[in-house]
Amino acid sequence: MISRRRNACTWAALLACVTLSLYLLGFDHLSLAWPGRQIPTKANWRDPEADSYFWKALPTLYPPASIRPLPTSGPVSFPPIQATGLKESAEARSLREKHRRAVKSIFTRCWASYREHAWLADELTPNSGASRNTFGGWAATLVDSLDTLWIMEMREEFEEAVAAAITIDFTKTDSNEVNVFETTIRYLGGFLGAFDVSQDYRLLRKAVEIGEMLYKAFDTPNRMPITRWDIHAAMRNDRSKQIAGSGTLIAEIGSLSMEFTRLSILTGDPKWFDAVQAITDLMAAQQMSTELPGLWPLVADAQKQIFNGGTAFTLGAMADSVYEYLPKMSALLGGQLDVYQTMYERAAATAMKHNLFRPMLPDNDDILIAGQAHTKNGGRDIELEAQGQHLVCFFGGLMVVGGKMFNRQQDVDAATKLVEGCIWAYKSMPHGIMPETFNAHPCPSQHSCAWDESLWKREVARKAGEKDVESLTEAQLNQIVKDKHVPKGFTAIPDARYILRPEAIESVFVLYRATGREDLLESAWDMFSAIERVTSTEFASSAVWDVSKPGEVPQQSDSMESFWLGETLKYFYLIFSDPSLISLDEFVFNTEAHPLRRLVP
Repeated sequence: MISRRRNACTWAALLACVTLSLYLLGFDHLSLAWPGRQIPTKANWRDPEADSYFWKALPTLYPPASIRPLPTSGPVSFPPIQATGLKESAEARSLREKHRRAVKSIFTRCWASYREHAWLADELTPNSGASRNTFGGWAATLVDSLDTLWIMEMREEFEEAVAAAITIDFTKTDSNEVNVFETTIRYLGGFLGAFDVSQDYRLLRKAVEIGEMLYKAFDTPNRMPITRWDIHAAMRNDRSKQIAGSGTLIAEIGSLSMEFTRLSILTGDPKWFDAVQAITDLMAAQQMSTELPGLWPLVADAQKQIFNGGTAFTLGAMADSVYEYLPKMSALLGGQLDVYQTMYERAAATAMKHNLFRPMLPDNDDILIAGQAHTKNGGRDIELEAQGQHLVCFFGGLMVVGGKMFNRQQDVDAATKLVEGCIWAYKSMPHGIMPETFNAHPCPSQHSCAWDESLWKREVARKAGEKDVESLTEAQLNQIVKDKHVPKGFTAIPDARYILRPEAIESVFVLYRATGREDLLESAWDMFSAIERVTSTEFASSAVWDVSKPGEVPQQSDSMESFWLGETLKYFYLIFSDPSLISLDEFVFNTEAHPLRRLVP
């Protein structure tokens, strides 16, 4: 807000005031971050050769009959997500900043190793100090890290990374198939997020390049995208056989909306928004006709445009970001389309009833875990699969966002218990790190649940494959529990890996920003310390195979996906930063943690 005090613009502050005034008048292209570097204005950001760019010039075989415009009603005022009026002691601030520096130190070490050993490759192999390409060979780690570099004020590294990123050629790849979803969230989202924090228009130009490429995946008879795309056939202009898939993961077709819409907003070209809004329309129309009304089954038939056939309903892997993007699209568009709030509220109500469960725990902790639901007999019977996933920890943060924006206190209450559930899963494991998946015994209701140790042991034995658990002796049950490395409260750990995932700290961060609870900072530091202890390598940080065995150092897997630098360390850094840095009332994160500016009144 412009100060109304007299003589506010002193000579010492003249340059800053002029810059602020121009920004408020709409000249938001102006940047003083890099003196001497010429940044294009909003009026001429487009590359003069843009129309001749390969993917732009490639003929469209199935053009849309019409293109709907972006909404123009104007953004509405949502209630704030972030808590206000919080006070912090000098001692607490000093500790928080110390922890932030520790996070940045790890990021800096990992980035330096990537730069030295894997520059312009998709990933660094953190144990062997080599590189690998897993996402098209288009420098996934570099692009995913651009906005993190800016947020951490690593300006020289950012400038070097941008200079390298703009050389990426999206007409060349050794991959036979492109995952359109992963390419959208990592590359398109990465360029857009970096642009939205830095206002470096070279990044917007690069976002348009990859947007033009991804748009050709929608060049099918029904304008539904091919999610696993033969890019070489497309480059040969052999798209006469491009047909959307009959078995498409719901996340891969339903989670393109944020990035495509933001690209349309920034460029003024509605074609990307139009493309993804057609998917939203179909999903909205069929949302209440599934066997679990409110949620969509795991697999859709994009060829026949069927989004309501199937019996498996999860909030986790292969479906997660569909639900994540509902309230976030409302935020991104400033609430101009009611459909996203309606879809979110329907999904949240169903999920709370059928997917969330309270696990039986020795201390009777009042927490929630998000499981999976399976329907039988045409939806007349619903069965809960009481499995937790590290990936689904995102859902707590999501419900904080939706609950705050839409005045749904029941969602915020459930979200708090979900976040506490993920913190519990970290604290309860021998190395202080949550595994990829686990099972627990669900309480009869979410309201109360007495611990029954005998029942817990029998459930562990049953999950271990024992047929007649009632005949097992106490000694036999105890041996099974020991052999399976199952802490109390867990009944099985089907996948004991930790792959540097961000979802738990993501939701802890969001809940902290919404409440200011200091204990969440303590939990975040415990999580970070545990992760650093077992993942640190000579070069960077590595995923590990098994976090369930006490007294045994987890074996590292020589893998560091781009989301370690693009998401996990970013969320750790932000939770220990001042809340004004990437405020949730100004930005919304895509599912790869790239901050996109919200439309606000």
